[in-house]
Amino acid sequence: MPRQVDYDSRRRRIVAAAFALVSEEGLEGMTVRDVAARAGVSVGAVQRCFPSKEEMMASVVEDMNARVSARVQGRIADSADPGSATTMLRHTLAGILPHDEPTLAESRAWLAFAAHAAVTPALAAVQREQYDGLAELVALLLRTAQASGDVHPGTDTDGEADALIALADGLGMQVLMGRRTPGEALATLDRRLAALRTAR
Repeated sequence: MPRQVDYDSRRRRIVAAAFALVSEEGLEGMTVRDVAARAGVSVGAVQRCFPSKEEMMASVVEDMNARVSARVQGRIADSADPGSATTMLRHTLAGILPHDEPTLAESRAWLAFAAHAAVTPALAAVQREQYDGLAELVALLLRTAQASGDVHPGTDTDGEADALIALADGLGMQVLMGRRTPGEALATLDRRLAALRTAR
Protein backbone atom coordinates (compact mmCIF):
# COMPACT_ATOMS: atom_id res chain seq x y z
CA MET A 1 0.00 0.00 0.00
CA PRO A 2 2.72 2.61 0.81
CA ARG A 3 4.32 1.95 -2.59
CA GLN A 4 0.98 2.59 -4.35
CA VAL A 5 0.40 5.77 -2.35
CA ASP A 6 3.89 6.98 -3.30
CA TYR A 7 3.20 6.26 -6.99
CA ASP A 8 -0.08 8.17 -6.90
CA SER A 9 1.57 11.08 -5.11
CA ARG A 10 4.36 11.14 -7.70
CA ARG A 11 1.84 11.18 -10.55
CA ARG A 12 0.04 14.13 -8.93
CA ARG A 13 3.32 16.04 -8.55
CA ILE A 14 4.20 15.38 -12.17
CA VAL A 15 0.75 16.48 -13.40
CA ALA A 16 0.97 19.65 -11.29
CA ALA A 17 4.44 20.41 -12.64
CA ALA A 18 3.36 19.82 -16.24
CA PHE A 19 0.34 22.07 -15.76
CA ALA A 20 2.48 24.87 -14.30
CA LEU A 21 4.94 24.70 -17.18
CA VAL A 22 2.23 24.73 -19.85
CA SER A 23 0.40 27.65 -18.22
CA GLU A 24 3.65 29.64 -17.99
CA GLU A 25 5.43 28.72 -21.23
CA GLY A 26 3.01 26.87 -23.48
CA LEU A 27 3.46 23.30 -24.66
CA GLU A 28 7.04 23.94 -25.71
CA GLY A 29 7.87 24.32 -22.01
CA MET A 30 6.50 20.89 -21.13
CA THR A 31 9.58 18.79 -21.86
CA VAL A 32 10.10 15.61 -19.88
CA ARG A 33 13.33 17.01 -18.42
CA ASP A 34 11.71 20.26 -17.30
CA VAL A 35 8.68 18.48 -15.87
CA ALA A 36 10.96 16.17 -13.91
CA ALA A 37 12.96 19.11 -12.55
CA ARG A 38 9.80 21.01 -11.59
CA ALA A 39 8.29 17.95 -9.90
CA GLY A 40 11.51 17.07 -8.11
CA VAL A 41 11.71 13.58 -9.60
CA SER A 42 13.95 11.83 -12.10
CA VAL A 43 13.34 11.76 -15.83
CA GLY A 44 12.90 8.00 -15.50
CA ALA A 45 10.17 8.50 -12.90
CA VAL A 46 8.26 10.75 -15.30
CA GLN A 47 8.59 8.21 -18.09
CA ARG A 48 7.43 5.36 -15.86
CA CYS A 49 4.33 7.29 -14.83
CA PHE A 50 3.67 8.62 -18.34
CA PRO A 51 5.17 6.53 -21.16
CA SER A 52 4.20 9.21 -23.68
CA LYS A 53 3.83 12.97 -23.65
CA GLU A 54 0.27 12.56 -24.95
CA GLU A 55 -0.67 10.55 -21.84
CA MET A 56 0.77 13.25 -19.63
CA MET A 57 -1.16 15.96 -21.48
CA ALA A 58 -4.40 13.97 -21.21
CA SER A 59 -3.89 13.62 -17.45
CA VAL A 60 -3.28 17.36 -17.08
CA VAL A 61 -6.48 18.13 -19.01
CA GLU A 62 -8.47 15.69 -16.87
CA ASP A 63 -7.00 17.19 -13.68
CA MET A 64 -7.94 20.71 -14.79
CA ASN A 65 -11.47 19.59 -15.54
CA ALA A 66 -11.78 18.02 -12.08
CA ARG A 67 -10.57 21.23 -10.42
CA VAL A 68 -13.02 23.39 -12.37
CA SER A 69 -15.89 21.01 -11.51
CA ALA A 70 -15.01 21.09 -7.81
CA ARG A 71 -14.79 24.88 -7.83
CA VAL A 72 -18.15 25.24 -9.59
CA GLN A 73 -19.82 22.80 -7.19
CA GLY A 74 -18.45 24.77 -4.25
CA ARG A 75 -19.83 28.04 -5.61
CA ILE A 76 -23.22 26.47 -6.23
CA ALA A 77 -23.30 25.09 -2.67
CA ASP A 78 -22.43 28.55 -1.28
CA SER A 79 -25.04 30.38 -3.39
CA ALA A 80 -28.34 31.74 -2.08
CA ASP A 81 -30.37 29.21 -4.09
CA PRO A 82 -28.17 26.14 -4.67
CA GLY A 83 -31.09 23.97 -5.84
CA SER A 84 -32.10 26.30 -8.67
CA ALA A 85 -31.33 25.12 -12.21
CA THR A 86 -30.66 28.71 -13.29
CA THR A 87 -28.18 29.15 -10.42
CA MET A 88 -26.39 25.94 -11.38
CA LEU A 89 -26.40 26.95 -15.05
CA ARG A 90 -24.91 30.36 -14.37
CA HIS A 91 -22.15 29.03 -12.10
CA THR A 92 -21.34 26.18 -14.49
CA LEU A 93 -20.80 28.56 -17.40
CA ALA A 94 -19.12 31.26 -15.29
CA GLY A 95 -16.68 28.58 -14.16
CA ILE A 96 -15.25 28.56 -17.68
CA LEU A 97 -14.33 32.25 -17.47
CA PRO A 98 -10.94 33.22 -16.03
CA HIS A 99 -11.07 35.84 -13.29
CA ASP A 100 -7.94 35.47 -11.15
CA GLU A 101 -4.42 34.09 -11.50
CA PRO A 102 -5.29 30.40 -10.89
CA THR A 103 -8.15 30.47 -13.41
CA LEU A 104 -6.09 32.50 -15.89
CA ALA A 105 -3.40 29.82 -15.64
CA GLU A 106 -6.02 27.13 -16.32
CA SER A 107 -7.33 29.03 -19.34
CA ARG A 108 -3.83 29.52 -20.75
CA ALA A 109 -3.13 25.81 -20.40
CA TRP A 110 -6.52 24.82 -21.86
CA LEU A 111 -5.94 27.05 -24.88
CA ALA A 112 -2.48 25.54 -25.43
CA PHE A 113 -3.93 22.03 -25.26
CA ALA A 114 -6.83 22.96 -27.55
CA ALA A 115 -4.40 24.16 -30.22
CA HIS A 116 -2.39 20.95 -29.91
CA ALA A 117 -5.57 18.83 -29.98
CA ALA A 118 -6.21 20.08 -33.51
CA VAL A 119 -3.30 17.91 -34.69
CA THR A 120 -3.33 15.23 -31.96
CA PRO A 121 -6.31 12.84 -32.20
CA ALA A 122 -5.78 11.29 -28.75
CA LEU A 123 -5.81 14.67 -27.00
CA ALA A 124 -8.72 15.83 -29.16
CA ALA A 125 -10.71 12.80 -27.96
CA VAL A 126 -10.11 13.75 -24.32
CA GLN A 127 -11.19 17.35 -24.83
CA ARG A 128 -14.13 16.33 -27.00
CA GLU A 129 -15.37 13.97 -24.28
CA GLN A 130 -15.20 16.77 -21.72
CA TYR A 131 -17.05 19.18 -24.00
CA ASP A 132 -19.71 16.51 -24.65
CA GLY A 133 -20.20 16.02 -20.92
CA LEU A 134 -20.45 19.76 -20.35
CA ALA A 135 -22.96 20.15 -23.19
CA GLU A 136 -25.12 17.37 -21.73
CA LEU A 137 -25.07 19.05 -18.31
CA VAL A 138 -25.91 22.51 -19.67
CA ALA A 139 -28.74 21.11 -21.82
CA LEU A 140 -30.13 19.23 -18.80
CA LEU A 141 -30.06 22.41 -16.68
CA LEU A 142 -31.80 24.32 -19.46
CA ARG A 143 -34.52 21.66 -19.70
CA THR A 144 -34.94 21.71 -15.91
CA ALA A 145 -35.25 25.49 -15.97
CA GLN A 146 -37.78 25.17 -18.79
CA ALA A 147 -39.86 22.76 -16.74
CA SER A 148 -39.93 25.19 -13.83
CA GLY A 149 -40.92 28.08 -16.12
CA ASP A 150 -37.61 29.95 -15.87
CA VAL A 151 -36.55 29.49 -19.51
CA HIS A 152 -38.64 30.10 -22.63
CA PRO A 153 -40.53 26.91 -23.55
CA GLY A 154 -39.51 27.17 -27.20
CA THR A 155 -35.78 27.18 -26.47
CA ASP A 156 -33.79 24.52 -28.32
CA THR A 157 -31.92 23.31 -25.25
CA ASP A 158 -29.32 21.22 -27.08
CA GLY A 159 -28.53 23.98 -29.56
CA GLU A 160 -28.52 26.63 -26.84
CA ALA A 161 -26.17 24.54 -24.70
CA ASP A 162 -23.62 24.45 -27.52
CA ALA A 163 -24.06 28.19 -28.14
CA LEU A 164 -23.57 29.04 -24.46
CA ILE A 165 -20.42 26.93 -24.21
CA ALA A 166 -19.04 28.54 -27.37
CA LEU A 167 -19.83 31.98 -25.94
CA ALA A 168 -18.10 31.21 -22.64
CA ASP A 169 -15.08 29.79 -24.50
CA GLY A 170 -14.82 32.89 -26.70
CA LEU A 171 -15.21 35.26 -23.77
CA GLY A 172 -12.47 33.43 -21.90
CA MET A 173 -10.13 33.85 -24.85
CA GLN A 174 -10.88 37.57 -25.00
CA VAL A 175 -10.08 37.92 -21.31
CA LEU A 176 -6.75 36.17 -21.90
CA MET A 177 -5.96 38.58 -24.73
CA GLY A 178 -6.95 41.62 -22.69
CA ARG A 179 -9.85 42.64 -24.90
CA ARG A 180 -12.33 42.23 -22.06
CA THR A 181 -12.03 42.28 -18.29
CA PRO A 182 -13.35 39.31 -16.29
CA GLY A 183 -16.23 41.50 -15.12
CA GLU A 184 -17.15 42.48 -18.67
CA ALA A 185 -17.05 38.85 -19.80
CA LEU A 186 -19.32 37.77 -16.96
CA ALA A 187 -21.75 40.62 -17.72
CA THR A 188 -21.95 39.48 -21.37
CA LEU A 189 -22.68 35.92 -20.25
CA ASP A 190 -25.34 37.16 -17.82
CA ARG A 191 -27.04 39.15 -20.59
CA ARG A 192 -27.26 36.04 -22.73
CA LEU A 193 -28.70 34.01 -19.85
CA ALA A 194 -31.20 36.76 -19.06
CA ALA A 195 -32.42 36.66 -22.67
CA LEU A 196 -33.40 33.01 -22.17
CA ARG A 197 -35.59 33.67 -19.17
CA THR A 198 -39.34 33.91 -19.35
CA ALA A 199 -41.05 37.11 -18.18
CA ARG A 200 -42.48 36.88 -14.68
